[in-house]
Amino acid sequence: MGPGNDTQISEFFLLGLSNEPELQPLIFGLFFSMYLISVFGNLLIILAVSSASHLHTPMYFFLSILSFVDICITSTIIPKMLVNIQTQTKIITYTGCISQIYFSTLFAGWDNFLLAVMAYDRFVAICHPLHYTVIMNPRLCGLLALVSWITSVLNSLLQSLMVLRLSFCTNSEIPHFFCELNQMTQLACSDTFLNDTVMYISTVLLAGGPLAGILYSYSKIISSLRRIPSAQGKYKAFSTCASHLSVVSLFYCTVLEGYLISSATQNSHSSATASVMYTVVTPMLNPFIYSLRNKDIKGALRRSFGMAGTKGTIVLLVKKCP
Repeated sequence: MGPGNDTQISEFFLLGLSNEPELQPLIFGLFFSMYLISVFGNLLIILAVSSASHLHTPMYFFLSILSFVDICITSTIIPKMLVNIQTQTKIITYTGCISQIYFSTLFAGWDNFLLAVMAYDRFVAICHPLHYTVIMNPRLCGLLALVSWITSVLNSLLQSLMVLRLSFCTNSEIPHFFCELNQMTQLACSDTFLNDTVMYISTVLLAGGPLAGILYSYSKIISSLRRIPSAQGKYKAFSTCASHLSVVSLFYCTVLEGYLISSATQNSHSSATASVMYTVVTPMLNPFIYSLRNKDIKGALRRSFGMAGTKGTIVLLVKKCP
């Protein structure tokens, strides 16, 4: 196709998860419910960590940031999807699409780095317990959070700029429920070799690197746990990692399924399903995974709501007094 035939389109059509009209109310209700649960669940985690002084530790500091990132990634994608279903339109502007690519890549990458940082925190806590407070000092924790954020910002900026150089012609239908980077690259009518190269290199470095760090941390943790003589001691030490390990498994299994298996089979439905898992389901389940078996989180939430209830009762009593 010659340069004269390239026309930059101004909008795209998000085909969503299904084209069946009778399924749209069900999809809307399901995703609206999951979005509310995800936002309020993660807000509760942030509230619990910020309100309880005994939770002001590196583990819960990173957990609160992870909860914030989960709120952001769902808010980047789901509201636009719900609006499209409600208004019975599938249109998203070119600018809106680039914005979705930027922010979804940013928060997914930040999520990935935070999981690696949290694995390192557990490694230090179990393998070097006597030096934990010295190693995981506030300065290092802030630096790790900052570096992971800056790296994610730079990567998402690079990926977005790479998409801006592409030309999109007649095919403006995205077989997805949001503007996902890989799907957008496949729609381009210009050469995408450089985009594919940059995308695969960044995936290997910025996704494979944290994953390797997580695997290394847990290999050391398992080796350290084997040296603990009592079964109760092993269980107590491993219980601090169980929630994080569950989230890591859920996140990476869905991402790998979405970007490896669906890329090999060129199946857009598999890619959309996997994207639902790591952009909607995983952020929704994280608060439950971290709070259901965590006595500290549950205790902090009970105290927070108990204090709120007590203050409300005092205000009512004051108002009744002459």
